[in-house]
Amino acid sequence: MADLTFIDALLGPEQPGAEAEPVSEEEALDAYSRAVVTVAERLSPSVANLRVARRVRGGRVATGGGSGVVITPDGFMLTSAHVVAGTDGKVEATFVDGREVSGEVVGADPLSDLAVLRSDAADLVPAELGDAERLRVGQLVVAIGNPHGFAGSVTAGVVSALGRSLPVRSRAAGRIVENVIQTDAALNPGNSGGALADGRGCVVGINTAVAGVGLGLAVPINDTTRKILAALMREGRFTRAYIGIAGGSRPLPPRLARELDRDACVEVVEVVEGSPAALAGLRPEDLIVAVEDTPVEGVDDLQRLMAGELIGSRVSTTVVRDGARFTVELVPVELEV
Repeated sequence: MADLTFIDALLGPEQPGAEAEPVSEEEALDAYSRAVVTVAERLSPSVANLRVARRVRGGRVATGGGSGVVITPDGFMLTSAHVVAGTDGKVEATFVDGREVSGEVVGADPLSDLAVLRSDAADLVPAELGDAERLRVGQLVVAIGNPHGFAGSVTAGVVSALGRSLPVRSRAAGRIVENVIQTDAALNPGNSGGALADGRGCVVGINTAVAGVGLGLAVPINDTTRKILAALMREGRFTRAYIGIAGGSRPLPPRLARELDRDACVEVVEVVEGSPAALAGLRPEDLIVAVEDTPVEGVDDLQRLMAGELIGSRVSTTVVRDGARFTVELVPVELEV
């Protein structure tokens, strides 16, 4: 028979009248608490409280705030594009140790809601960037930022969903940020631009929005966003190709699904006059099934394929119209943001 340990033996002395041994602080912290504390201690020095000034109606100057994450020792910081939108490019950053540094916006990409700053400090503590593609629903995550200006605030929760989409807009275009992380870690105004970290303290997302009570969203750190960050650091901008359609994901007709061995495609809903799609002869209700022989099953696939390298190049696009499959040549232009 297996040995049994009774509940009262777990909660108190094993013998009546025996005194319990003092419990150390380390023993008092459960595994969850230790993980959160470890992440907070590791990452808090890398998260700054950002103060920005922007002009509002009437010519007045309003002061806003957000959070930023140090990503290199020589002063590069990552934040949300909407935190620095409408500013003169100048920011003030305050760290949990009380140090204050000045910085400026190096580049911003409203269509991913990411921006890169450069401070005048050369000895900052960089955070380690992780990979959001490895996250699982239910996994512990820790959010660090400055909600309502309270520097170094830490909240914890779990990944409550993956693969969410976040609509974003610039002055001239709209787009969907793919694979957004949904978490129940509490986020409030001022958390935007702050870190969402996994249990090892690696930054897997940049907190961007509160979607409702107990629902926060973060832009993932993955291969796509790393390319955006590299371009912003190097050139101050990220370029995307543009073909000039509004589209939506839709199921393929059964016969076509069998032929192509896939279930979905992108239906052209609208074609912008004078755009590359219009010049190539695309029409509403056309089905885009492939670009350069790469299958297209949803809008996110099409967006991912519209890399800056395609600008000015002839791009072979497979289209289905009235049940017939054919190929058109598109020449994408640069998307104006």
